[in-house]
Amino acid sequence: MKKTNQHVDVVIVGLGWTGAIMGIELAKAGLKVRALERGEDRLNGDYAYPKPADELAYTKRHKIMQSPHDAAFTIRHNQSETALPMRELGAFRLGDGVGGSGLHWTGMITRPTPVDLKLKTYADAHFKPGQLDEELRIADFPVDWQELEPHMDFFDQVCGSSGETGNLRGVIQPGGDPLEGPRSNPFPNKPLEDSLNSALFRKATAEMGYHPYSMPSAAVSVPYTNPYGQQLAPCNYCGFCQFYGCVNYSKASPQTAILDRLKLMPNFDYLTHANVIRVEKQPDGKTASGVTYIDGEGNEVFQPADIVILATFGLNNVRLLLNSGIGEPYNPITETGVVGRSYTHQYGGGYTLFFDDMAFNPFATAGPTGTVISDFGTGNIDTSALGFIGGAKIYSSQPTGTPMAAPVRKGAPAWGAGWKKALKQSYGHSMGVKLEGSNMATRGNYLDLDPVYKDRFGMPLLRVTYDYVQNDLRMLQFMKEKMEAITKHLNPSQYSHNILKMDSHFASSPNYVNTHNAGGAIMGSDPRTSVLNRYLQCWDVHNVFVPGANAFPQNFYANPTAAVAGLTYFSVTAIREQYLKNPGPMVQA
Repeated sequence: MKKTNQHVDVVIVGLGWTGAIMGIELAKAGLKVRALERGEDRLNGDYAYPKPADELAYTKRHKIMQSPHDAAFTIRHNQSETALPMRELGAFRLGDGVGGSGLHWTGMITRPTPVDLKLKTYADAHFKPGQLDEELRIADFPVDWQELEPHMDFFDQVCGSSGETGNLRGVIQPGGDPLEGPRSNPFPNKPLEDSLNSALFRKATAEMGYHPYSMPSAAVSVPYTNPYGQQLAPCNYCGFCQFYGCVNYSKASPQTAILDRLKLMPNFDYLTHANVIRVEKQPDGKTASGVTYIDGEGNEVFQPADIVILATFGLNNVRLLLNSGIGEPYNPITETGVVGRSYTHQYGGGYTLFFDDMAFNPFATAGPTGTVISDFGTGNIDTSALGFIGGAKIYSSQPTGTPMAAPVRKGAPAWGAGWKKALKQSYGHSMGVKLEGSNMATRGNYLDLDPVYKDRFGMPLLRVTYDYVQNDLRMLQFMKEKMEAITKHLNPSQYSHNILKMDSHFASSPNYVNTHNAGGAIMGSDPRTSVLNRYLQCWDVHNVFVPGANAFPQNFYANPTAAVAGLTYFSVTAIREQYLKNPGPMVQA
């Protein structure tokens, strides 16, 4: 049965971080706003202790994450392979339901740097022509630091970010990251306390001449009220952060930071179990008329609206654009088209250190506790002679105390009585030295619609063509040497690593890396090579806006949320101040 809803000013597809930001800012402007979320409602009360403290349900069975049964992707390494559906979202785990991935994120809120935003400019200045691999497709963001930083600063206030300021309006501050971009204001709150592994890493890296600082955290260190009037409680270091909703209302999420306030506004509402399948366009094809979704009873419903915001996870945003015929699909052979171009993930890995004579307390921790060095970040060292562009942050954190996720020593069985015995011997005696590394866009890593596989609504699945990039693997070998030196300085009884080798290939499961997918609907200054302009507005359909990491031309080593939120606030400010007064393209092609 086909239905048509009452017209609204704005329809938002997805109600995670970007949907919540767009929702509250456009509702404050007086617009009638409706959000459509394909998953279920997830309320703060659902996470009252002890309900979420269930490792089997949340870490292993992915209770609040997207299931391949409902929304799979197909994957292959290159065009010569046949893509097959992912049976498990292992390497990355997307959120599902209200709050999206912002509900289960760890809460690390690292920013990109000015170099990250203008990487093509940096590459042209520091590398000779032909020095970098031909496959790379490096681009500048069409916004600069001075434009974006105030919006990342506001998001810090929304989250109550806790950390040590390193660069305040160009003046280097003691204790923080001296290599960060200048901040317009200090962190709202002091950093979280060091756990033992963080303190050990801090001491070791300082002795080696590096610049350690506390991990920027979206779990607040003290009682805090944000600009929307939302109250967050101080973190109690329970350890249930990554893959969990916060039991203590301490970790900033769409629920704790925005949604409870947004739900009180009479001109905002949201529907759950509303699976949007496409954006509908006016007969001229230049503007959208709304979206079509399938409701919980299987009805096809048209939601008319003047403005369409695609605020789902970045991969799903790209799929919606492709299924809606918005923008020309990217062709990696001719390099024509734009939708699907420049898909990237982000590199993880590290060293696991075991200490016979040292006892850690894995349950007294928080996901975003940790100590970091950015000494090997992009642009912080000259890598032109090393054959790569990019970089990584190296850090130590203790994100969870859950036993099933705890490491065991080399040689232990993977299951059964032998694994239990090894876990008992290893638990509380290990720490990690880890990295998150940049991922450069290439000609051959991209997204498109699978020609064979469809979902239960008959819509093609998104096909991911992706493999590791040789430039980036060289970067990882360099980081491996630096991490091993730090590891040896810490003098563990035993250690191992899982850093990728030069002949490694991407595997979608079983090991989790991170959910930092980017690209596919990138922003830029040229409609021939980008889907979105600087305001995240579609070049081809001016009343469709697409916030998310899908807009990144390549992926930096910082966690993406700060940049995603900053770009979303930058976009919604332009919508309020420019677009509503004069609807149309805000940048001329």
